[in-house]
Amino acid sequence: MSKPTPGLVVTIALLALALLLSALWALHHPAVIDYLQQLEDRHLAAELKILIAARRDALFNDPAAPTAGNPEGDVALVTFFDYNCPPCREAALNIEQAIKDDRSLKLVFKEFPILGPTSKFAAVAALASHKQGKYDTFHRALMGFHGLVNERTTLTIAAQVGLDVEQLKRDMEDPAIAGAIARNSALAGDLYITGTPALVVGDEVMPGVVDVAKLRRAIADARSKPKG
Repeated sequence: MSKPTPGLVVTIALLALALLLSALWALHHPAVIDYLQQLEDRHLAAELKILIAARRDALFNDPAAPTAGNPEGDVALVTFFDYNCPPCREAALNIEQAIKDDRSLKLVFKEFPILGPTSKFAAVAALASHKQGKYDTFHRALMGFHGLVNERTTLTIAAQVGLDVEQLKRDMEDPAIAGAIARNSALAGDLYITGTPALVVGDEVMPGVVDVAKLRRAIADARSKPKG
């Protein structure tokens, strides 16, 4: 068999290079990138449906997680948040509006302090306030504070909403509270939640600030699906 001529070798090499460049161009073309992103999003959404179903009790029925709205609601909305996250404050207003509009909605709070020790202090204090029956009031006040929520401001706000601050400090030492926050963090990791705010509605994870109209659609969609 005769060896390929140098010219043929060069031609083959150029064709291979052209094919490689064409493939690289296609991979970076906006339409191709968008299609690949859609495939990835659909795959993640399908996986999350399975993960949410497997972790349903941890999401919706953890006795350590404070709740609001209708405790027997047919749809549960789970909110992951940090008191020092400005978008969480905007998200909280939208969630509050959804609760006002829908008397069959249950809201589950998941303290997820990812922005440092001051956020964790506030989260622990908030969960401890549940023992005095003031979680909802305290939570709203912390979310409504426009500034750094640190140890000093947390305790000041606690006093303003009528909490016994010394009792609150003692209750904050309860290891069950640290355990609840650790479970929330693990649950967020299981569901690929890496930031705040984030919501779980039905079998869907919704990261970021969700406007009221989109939230209503997600709730209606969750309500229309058979309950497993």
